[in-house]
Amino acid sequence: MTMPVQGVQHGIAPPTLWICEHCDTVFRRRVLACGEVARCARCDAILARHHRVGVRGMLALVLTAMIAFIQGNIWPIVTLGLNGHLISTTLWGCIVMMWNEHAQVVSVIAAMTLFFIPIFKMGLLGWVLLYARKGERAPGFRLAMVTLHRIGPWTMSEVFVLGTLVAIVKAHMYFDVVPNAGIFAYGVLMLIITAFASIDVRELWDLTEERRA
Repeated sequence: MTMPVQGVQHGIAPPTLWICEHCDTVFRRRVLACGEVARCARCDAILARHHRVGVRGMLALVLTAMIAFIQGNIWPIVTLGLNGHLISTTLWGCIVMMWNEHAQVVSVIAAMTLFFIPIFKMGLLGWVLLYARKGERAPGFRLAMVTLHRIGPWTMSEVFVLGTLVAIVKAHMYFDVVPNAGIFAYGVLMLIITAFASIDVRELWDLTEERRA
């Protein structure tokens, strides 16, 4: 079992140490085996986990997520049919429709959590990983890492996919419902986000060094 270490300044962890972000207990760092997870002996919080996916793998996931995101916003999400009339729309079309129907608050929240924040997060993470491939820290690395940590909970693509699937099932009682390619693209995006949930991007602090002037 890893033993706590005393006498380390709060918030500053040498490369050979782990600091629990919940109870501030300090542990000696060691190499984790495949599938192993290091937990705090005091509060049982996760300190670190072994990752099979390296920096290049993370960058590939980000690029794949960007492609799925673009396709999910270009292609229609669902087609509704009633008495021979068909209507289909994209995600952005739904947002504009909600705005025009005087649901501006819902429209803005949907636009932020399903469009602007996800694309900003993917772009920012891609920027950091492009430099991390060479073991370097990108310009603005510290601010980028803090921003990624702050906006992490505000990407709601997986909630959108699950909610849309429930709506399709219920709407099928009244309309002819045909899922379109857009919802499948968002399904792929949800799987990629789920894969990223098991990756701790904070490891980039240890995998990169400050760029030389």
